[in-house]
Amino acid sequence: MMDTFEYAVLRVVPRVDRGELLNAGVIVYCRQRDYLGSRLHLDADRLRALDPTADPAAIGRALQAAADVCSAAPVAGAAGREALGSRFRWLTAPRSTVVQPGPVHTGLTADPDAEADRLLALLVLPVTG
Repeated sequence: MMDTFEYAVLRVVPRVDRGELLNAGVIVYCRQRDYLGSRLHLDADRLRALDPTADPAAIGRALQAAADVCSAAPVAGAAGREALGSRFRWLTAPRSTVVQPGPVHTGLTADPDAEADRLLALLVLPVTG
């Protein structure tokens, strides 16, 4: 059976004033399956191409904080204790920081966890020839 899911790409914008971005993760939410998951991949070389002064470790921690909210990790605090839908909406709310969510899109899936893997490969990982 196919269920509706929503997803957003996590983007790294090392210099908000320039608006250049790098896709670095995905968040997938499927209400029917009680699923909220994320996948991350920060390409440090591509990040340095956008901003040689960017701090990959700090940006990696910011990305991990979003993943921690998805997984309800204890370090996520109050945000991680919210209902799945509330966490997804909080994570995908527009913000003007180094880690920003892209627009929310929808689709159909029988396996939201596999969908997260597929979206990471399609939208974040480097394209291989």
